[in-house]
Amino acid sequence: MAIKRRFASKNKKADTRLMPQDLKLDTSYKQILQMALPISFAILVPQFNFLINSVFLSQLGEGYIGVSGITGVYYLIFSVIGFGLNNGLQALISRRAGQDRLNEIGSLFMQSIYITMFIALMGIFATYTLAPYIFESFTDPILEEKAMGFLYIRIWGLPFLYLYQMRNALLVGTNQSKLLIWGTLAETLSNVVLDYGLIFGNLGMPALGFNGAAYASVCAEFIGMAVVFAVISGKGMSKKFGLFNSIRFNWVTTKTILIQSSPLVLQYAISIISWEFFFILVSHDGPLALDISQLMRLIFGFCGMFIWAFAATANTMVSNVIGQGMPEKVMPLIKRIIILSAGSSLVIFIPLQLFTTDILSLFNSSDAFLQLGTPVLRIVAVAIMLMSVSTICLNAVTGTGNTRTNLTIEVITIVLYCIYIYTVMHVYNLPITWGWGSEWIYWSSILLMSLTYLISGKWNNARSRSV
Repeated sequence: MAIKRRFASKNKKADTRLMPQDLKLDTSYKQILQMALPISFAILVPQFNFLINSVFLSQLGEGYIGVSGITGVYYLIFSVIGFGLNNGLQALISRRAGQDRLNEIGSLFMQSIYITMFIALMGIFATYTLAPYIFESFTDPILEEKAMGFLYIRIWGLPFLYLYQMRNALLVGTNQSKLLIWGTLAETLSNVVLDYGLIFGNLGMPALGFNGAAYASVCAEFIGMAVVFAVISGKGMSKKFGLFNSIRFNWVTTKTILIQSSPLVLQYAISIISWEFFFILVSHDGPLALDISQLMRLIFGFCGMFIWAFAATANTMVSNVIGQGMPEKVMPLIKRIIILSAGSSLVIFIPLQLFTTDILSLFNSSDAFLQLGTPVLRIVAVAIMLMSVSTICLNAVTGTGNTRTNLTIEVITIVLYCIYIYTVMHVYNLPITWGWGSEWIYWSSILLMSLTYLISGKWNNARSRSV
C-alpha cells in the first residue's frame, strides 16, 4: 500500500510538471503576449505556406492562382464552420478553466468531435452533389473543370482539419497555446515539401500539376493533426482533463456547445460565402483581376496573423476573467489587447504603403499587374488597420458568451457589404479597386457595432456568466 501511495504521488508530481495547476489568467500585458505570440506563430506558418503554394502555382501559368482563390474560398466556407465551433468551444473551455470546473473539459471536447465529424461528412457530400452546379453557374467552363477536379480531392482533408481545430480550442482554452507550434510546423513543412514534389514531379513523386497541391494539402492536414494529438497525449492533457473518460454521445453537453457555437458558425459561414460572391464577381473581370484579388487575400491573411492571434486571446481571456467573477477587468483587458494589436499592425501598414510596388513585383512584375494591383494593396493596408481593432472587439463579444450578438453584427455587416460590391462591380462595373473598398465598409461596421455593445455593458448579465 505504501508503495502504491508513493507511486501515485510520483505520478501526481509528474503531471504537475507537465501541466499548470492554476488555469486562471490575469489581465497584464505579459499574460496577453504569453498567450498571443504562440498563436501568432501558429497562424504565421500556414499563411507563409499559402504564399509559397501560390508561388509554386504561379509557375504553372496565368490563372492558376485565381482558380486556387475560388477553390480556396469554397473550402474556407467549411473551414470556418470548424473555426466557429473552435471559438465557441474555446470560450466554454476557458470559462470552465476560470471556474475550476476542469472535470467538464473532457466531455466538452469529446462531444465537439462528434459534431465536427458529422459536419465533415455533410461537407464532403455537398461538394460531390451541389458544388458542380454552383461552379457551373458562375464560372467559365475551363475554370469550372479545374476547380471541381481540385475540390474533389481537397475536401477529404476536412475531417483532419476539424480534429486539428478542436485540439487547438483545447490548447488555447487551457492556456497551453505554446503547444500549437508543433502541429503547425509539421503541417507546414510537409505541405511545402509535398507541394514541391507533387505539383512539379520532384523528389521522385508524380507530377500532378494543379491537383498536386490538393493532395499535398490533405496529407499535410493529416500529419498536423497526428502531431498535435501526439504532443497533447505526451503532455498528459488527456489524463488531466479526462478527454476520453466518456465516449458516449451526450446531448446535454452537445446542446451547450451548439447554443454557444452555432451563431458563430453561421456568422463565419455567411462572411466567407459573401467573400465567395465577391470572387465570383471578380472572375468576370478576367484572370488578371482574379490573380490580384487572390494575392490580396493571401496578403490579408499573412499580415493579419498577429491580429487573429490577439483576437483569439481576447476571446479566451475575456471568458476566463468573467469565469473568475471579475467583469470589471474586461474593458481594461480589451483596451490592452487593442493597443498591442494596432501597434503590431502599424508595423505592417507602413511598409505596405511605402514599398507597394516592390512587394507586388515579388509575384508578378508586369506593368498591367502593377498598375492594377498597387492601389488595391494600399486599400488593403488601410483595411488591415481597421481589422486590427474591430476583430478584437468582435472576439471580445464572443468571450462574453453572447454569440447571438456576434451573429446579429455579422448579418447587418454582410448585408451592407453585399449591397456595396454588387452595386459597384455588377451594376456599375467599376474596377476591382472599388470592389476592395468593401473591406473598409466591412471592418468599420463591425467596429462600430461591437464596440458599442461592449461599452454598453449589456454583456454583463446572468446569462453570460452562466455559459
